[in-house]
Amino acid sequence: MAQRRHSFPLRGAPRYDRSLRINQVLRQVLAEELERLADADERLRLLTITSVETSPDLRHATVYLSSLSEEAAEALEERRRQLQGLVGRQMRIKRTPRLGFVADPAVRSGEAVEEVLRRLKRPPGDAEGE
Repeated sequence: MAQRRHSFPLRGAPRYDRSLRINQVLRQVLAEELERLADADERLRLLTITSVETSPDLRHATVYLSSLSEEAAEALEERRRQLQGLVGRQMRIKRTPRLGFVADPAVRSGEAVEEVLRRLKRPPGDAEGE
C-alpha cells in the first residue's frame, strides 16, 4: 500500500518549509562572505549573524547580528548591493531579497537576564553593585 503524502506537517514531525531553508542558506552565504570582507574592512570584524528572516514574498530579508556598531552598520550598508548580488548568484530563487541589517534583540535580552542572575548570586552586603 502506497503512503499518502500530506500537505500539512504531521504531529511530531519537523517542519521544513521553503522559507526556513532559504533563511538557513542566506545565513550561510552571508556569513561566509562577511568573513571574507572582514579581511579588507576592519569595521566588519567580529560580526556574527545569528539568524535571517525573509518576508513571505522574498522581497526583503532581515539579517540579525549579535552586535552592530554604527561603523559596522555603515560598512554593511555600503556593501549591501554587493552582498545581494552574491546571494543572487549563489542561490536559485525567483527574486533576490533586499537585505536589511539589525542587532538581534534576543542577544540584548539574554544579556539583561544574565545581569539579573549575576546580581542575585552576589552575597548580601556586597558593595560591588551598590
